Order: sequence, then C-alpha cells, then structure tokens
Amino acid sequence: QVQLVESGGGLVQAGGSLRLSCAASRSNFVATAMGWYRQAPGKQRELVAAITRGGSTNYADSVKGRFTISRDNAKNTVYLQMNSLKPEDTAVYYCNAKGALQNYWGQGTQVTVSS
Repeated sequence: QVQLVESGGGLVQAGGSLRLSCAASRSNFVATAMGWYRQAPGKQRELVAAITRGGSTNYADSVKGRFTISRDNAKNTVYLQMNSLKPEDTAVYYCNAKGALQNYWGQGTQVTVSS
C-alpha cells in the first residue's frame, strides 16, 4: 500500500504564495504521473496540475501562469508552487499518484485565500 503525505497548506492573503508538497511513502513505488486536484465547498473535485515521470505538465486554465508543478523522482515527491493566489483558489487540495494498477490519493490539505 502507498500513502501520500501532503504538507504546506494554510491561510494566505490574496496575492500571496504557498508551496504544497506530497511524498509517497513507499520508496520503490513508481508513479507514472502525479498531480494535484482541488475541491471547493459545493463543487466537484477538479484537476489543478499534473506532471508525468518524464516531466510533461498539464494545468487547469484558471491557474496557468500562477502555479508551477514539479517533481523529484528520486524522492517520489511532487510539489505545487502557487503564486498570485486568489480567493477563488480556496479549496482542499489533494495529491494524486497514478501507479501501474491503481490511483492513490492524499488526505487533503486546506488552502484558504483571504481577500
């Protein structure tokens, strides 16, 4: 079993920055892709950004130019640098890792952006 441990959420003012981290607990786990999703109250979970093992990235239109996803394959860790945060970015952010046979999810970390 693989656990994804997230950190870095919190409360920030609009225009501020946060960096989320997510580490896979099993060192021999190979994720073909890792990413971040978010879910705001009353809304469906949506993709924020994803990155393949080779480094190809994909972003939601709403975060392009403000968020940057990166990963360290040796550490099985994915990061999300969030700049120029807006109140509409407020949500619970979930880490996702795609293994050979199944997807894994983190427990979620709250990001709150005040206006």
